[in-house]
Amino acid sequence: MNKYRLAVIGGGAAGFFTAVNAARLFPDLKVTIFEKSREVMSKVRISGGGRCNVTHHCFDPEILSQAYPRGDRELRWAFEQFQAMDTVEWFQKRGVELKNEDDGRMFPITDDSATIINCLKKEAQKHHVSIRIKSRIDRIAPTKNDKYRLFIRNEKPRIFDAVVIATGGSNRASTYDWLQDLGHTIAAPVPSLFTFNFREKIFEDLAGISVKNALVSIEGTSYQHTGPVLITHWGLSGPAVLKTSAWAARYLHDQEYRFTIRINWLHPKNEQQVRDNLNQLRNENARKSASKQDEFAIPNRLWERFLEITNISTQKRWAELSNQQIHELAQQLSSARYEIQGKTTYKEEFVTCGGIPLSEVNMGTMESKICPNIYFAGEVLNIDGITGGFNFQSAWTTGWIAAQNVKKD
Repeated sequence: MNKYRLAVIGGGAAGFFTAVNAARLFPDLKVTIFEKSREVMSKVRISGGGRCNVTHHCFDPEILSQAYPRGDRELRWAFEQFQAMDTVEWFQKRGVELKNEDDGRMFPITDDSATIINCLKKEAQKHHVSIRIKSRIDRIAPTKNDKYRLFIRNEKPRIFDAVVIATGGSNRASTYDWLQDLGHTIAAPVPSLFTFNFREKIFEDLAGISVKNALVSIEGTSYQHTGPVLITHWGLSGPAVLKTSAWAARYLHDQEYRFTIRINWLHPKNEQQVRDNLNQLRNENARKSASKQDEFAIPNRLWERFLEITNISTQKRWAELSNQQIHELAQQLSSARYEIQGKTTYKEEFVTCGGIPLSEVNMGTMESKICPNIYFAGEVLNIDGITGGFNFQSAWTTGWIAAQNVKKD
């Protein structure tokens, strides 16, 4: 009797996780992974600076789902089936311990992404998953009995009983053409995680300086987030910026990445509170240089730049500052306004919003509502999370659910 044949298209985190779990759950299943490049799990290898940010230390499905600008409602219930705690336990059972860092990110205790890659490869070998690299699928065509013929470049077509599509996200709409040929529509892909580039390089020489808790907002909108902000050669990065870019991804794309942001560098203090603090500094440190202050958690070089922007000499004493200068400095610290022109992809971790609309997928099984026995997992879906391990978690979750359902009775 012929084995039930499952093709998994895409050898990334979602594809591998689907394949190894399906093969483990259904021993009579013949599973083949098709990866178009010469290396599987390349994004896993580079993620988290080569350490692999496996998931986030948030074990409440409702709170966890709030980290996804797109897919939050659907993932809320998906996480009831497989959430971050389940990810930790899955790897732990296979000898991989994860550690929790202060910001909630979770990494293997080895701080090496190869630990995760080797674990998944070992699991694939254990359950006889076939891995085909440099195997590009050009087209999928339905056959009788809801099976599918895969057209593999430079090879003869092969027929499979079920197909999982886990090809990841892409910034090119044409990448999804073969899925549209199956009858699916595509939510147009646009970048999700990116840094903001300044029109004027006012902080260019301060690259590497960060502020622990700032409020970043996009002028004229309700998009705003708090957290660390990092100054780069081109502009601003850090969690507060990246979160804002993710939630505002489509809006900023429509603005062609030309917009204005405001930053409260001293969040949660408001402008009046900052002004009061500055007046207190002027009264209590009258003879000291304005370049010296211990009231605000602002690095010295950045503090001096704020003085420079407001035309206050670092040689001036606090007592010499006028009310107008105090007012302007308070504004610069609590509601600074910066023109943004362009973006830069966050490190090498390209994330898109867009892909297969969730309305066309049964999120309880990850099966297509349009094509029976076609399943989806990972970033090919219109799901994306903020930085911090959330995109991997949605890959594990959707892969797990697909694996449970790829073989029908």
